[in-house]
Amino acid sequence: MPATPPRKPPMNPLAAGILGLAVGAGIVGAAWGITAGGGDAKPATFTLKGTFTLTDGALRTDDTSCRGTRGYDDIAEGTSVTVYDAAGKVAATGSLGKSSYTLGICEFKVTVDDVPKGEKFYQVEVSHRGKVQMTAKEAEAGEMAATLG
Repeated sequence: MPATPPRKPPMNPLAAGILGLAVGAGIVGAAWGITAGGGDAKPATFTLKGTFTLTDGALRTDDTSCRGTRGYDDIAEGTSVTVYDAAGKVAATGSLGKSSYTLGICEFKVTVDDVPKGEKFYQVEVSHRGKVQMTAKEAEAGEMAATLG
């Protein structure tokens, strides 16, 4: 009669449970890692560029810079610029940049970084002076232009 190999004792139920839990957690973790791998990607953005012109109450502050006066005191380099999406939610914020004074007019550079792409239109507001609407094409092409005064 041939010799029969010795039988392995059945696995302890506690050990079987722990092994099953470890294998299951590994499978779930691997699946999560594969599907969540793109989660760190930032949405596509652009930099909104353009000009903001103050035509009334402009005051030269030095050889070339300027700011607003006579009711336009809130307009100066560093004044807040807010970009809103089509739903009216804040999409990005920035501030008025370098200014230049010519013949009673004060013009500011506008640059707002990290504006999310994908809207049909955007609205831009300088300080609290009301929103100016533009198409996505205009905004992405750096064609923002607003005038106050």
